[in-house]
Amino acid sequence: MKDFYKTLRKLFGDKKFEERREFLRSLSLCKGLKERELGYLLQSFHNRVYNEGEVLFLEGDIGRALFIVESGKVELSKVDPKGKPKRIAELQKGGFFGEMALLEQMPRSASATALQKSKMLLLYRSKLDEILYHHPKVGVSIMAHLAKLLSARLRKTSEQLASITDAETSTV
Repeated sequence: MKDFYKTLRKLFGDKKFEERREFLRSLSLCKGLKERELGYLLQSFHNRVYNEGEVLFLEGDIGRALFIVESGKVELSKVDPKGKPKRIAELQKGGFFGEMALLEQMPRSASATALQKSKMLLLYRSKLDEILYHHPKVGVSIMAHLAKLLSARLRKTSEQLASITDAETSTV
């Protein structure tokens, strides 16, 4: 019976929706979610296309959404102490950023710019709140994956800071 419904979906379903659901399934953020949960989550995203050179947000802007790169390429940059932008990451299909905005509405810690035409999926904090309330299993899964991601990024940053500190200490 399950195969029958899959066949019906392939014949009569929305191909674009199915492609996006498969894309979501490939993301670590969505690991362990069932078909229906992925479908609900997908409906919670806002779709947006950014042109090459277009700024998604600037460092200091208030964050309200998580961004997932569906296609294209995005650069994250931070202004250094001399006031010049410094690239801190380049993200492509499947990359996501802005996760701190889902946890707190604080100023963005970096800027994001499309390096080429880029399709993005945005998950706003208000939509995450709805998911947590109406579909707690999905919301908790997303929050758990975000916690792991933030932990890994913090660990990497700590290691980089330690190596910079060690290099400065050894030259003194």
